[in-house]
Formats: sequence, structure tokens, C-alpha cells
Amino acid sequence: MVDTVTHILVSSAKDTLFDRESCTYTYLLADDVSKEAVLIDPVIELAERDAQLVRELGLDLKYVMNTHVHADHITGTGLLKKLVPGCKSLLSKESGGVADVHVEHGETVSFGDQELEVRRTPGHTNGCVTYVNHAQKLAFTGDALLIRGCGRTDFQEGSSEVLYDSVHSQIFTLPDDYLLYPAHDYTGHSVTTVAEEKDCNPRLTKSKEEFIDIMANLGLPYPDKIDEALPANKVCGLYNLPDNLAAKFEAE
Repeated sequence: MVDTVTHILVSSAKDTLFDRESCTYTYLLADDVSKEAVLIDPVIELAERDAQLVRELGLDLKYVMNTHVHADHITGTGLLKKLVPGCKSLLSKESGGVADVHVEHGETVSFGDQELEVRRTPGHTNGCVTYVNHAQKLAFTGDALLIRGCGRTDFQEGSSEVLYDSVHSQIFTLPDDYLLYPAHDYTGHSVTTVAEEKDCNPRLTKSKEEFIDIMANLGLPYPDKIDEALPANKVCGLYNLPDNLAAKFEAE
């Protein structure tokens, strides 16, 4: 589904850009005048889908960017750089991953007349960032803030205390009417607002001490794909790929 909002074309993951296995949302954003675009949090198995959409819409894909180094899927960044020549990978400097462009807190990512402010929101991982488009009142929160939830903090440099502070200082300080788009959802939701999460998030409406206790007692299983995803995602999803995914590169 593609929605045009003033001068930014937003193709969110409600139907077309969603990975059903990892429940990952991928977001395609484009300036509707220049046609420059960015793609946030792609999944390698669906990179061909994303590249096809870019071609169909006549877009100039400038950056393929991630909100953090993911543990539940392999990023499509590396394959998309092959499928869409000329685009560059983008990742936060604090993530420690390889990328053509590294960004830090307070910097902006530009495409056409559009800008995304980079806000550092660690806690799920050290390298987590939230991308904010103030002109359109949108923010892409990665795993730092989910709809009525948040990313886990029990691995990959996680810290419940740091995550709580990140969300409250960098996301909940945005205006209440800003729309928030997460990297994942497991219950069928696709978008929320700052006001909703400040009022309704069952974890982050608690005190910091209560939040830390909640996170320490989630009892979540070890992520299925973490052992293959993390090393691959440190290098744009190109390290020691499973045979079925490596074949995608050989076929192109």
C-alpha cells in the first residue's frame, strides 16, 4: 500500500512490505518531487520484492538503512546494493557494523527535500537509532519502542535501564501526535502515536524500577536466527550466508 503525504511518499509494511517469518516491517520513503528514496530495515529473503517496488515507482534509491543490527533476520542491505546499483548502506556508528555511511545522534539523513533526524535510542542494542521526519510528524523506532511493547534487553549489549531512558528522553519527548512505526509487530498492529504509547504501553508507563523488573522476568527464548543473523548483519548481511540465500547473489 502506498500513501502520499504532502511531499513524502510512504510505502509502509501494512501489506506489501512485511516479512511474515520475523514479523519485520520494512519502510520505503521517497520524496515525491525528486523521487529520491530510502529503505529502512529490509529483509534479505524479500530484497527482490523491495527492488521491484523501487523500479515500479520510478524511484532513485539513495540509502538502504537499518535502525540497528538485527538478531532475528538477515538484512537485505547487501543484496539490495546489488539489485539496485548506486544505493548506499547506512547504519549508526555505534552499531559497530560495516556500512557505506555511518550516522550519529543529531545528524540528518537527506533524500530530496526530506530529512530524517537520527536519534540515538540504545538499550535493545548499543547501536539502536530512531529516525524522525519532523515535517511529516513520523518516527521509525526500530526495536526500541514497539506498539504496546519494546525490544528485549537480555542479549546483544541490552540494558533495560538504558532502554527506558532512551524511550522517555528521545521518543516520548516528541509531540503527542507524531506517528510511530516500529520494526516489528506480532499482534496485527502497524502504527501508533506518541500519545498512545505514553498512555497505554504496559511496560514503559511504569516506573523505571518496575520496567527493569518486568524485562528481567519476560522469560523469552533464545532467538532462532541470532547465530547466523548477527555476524551477517555486521557486514550488510553478506557473511557466511545459508546456501539458499547465498544462491541469490550467484543468480544475479
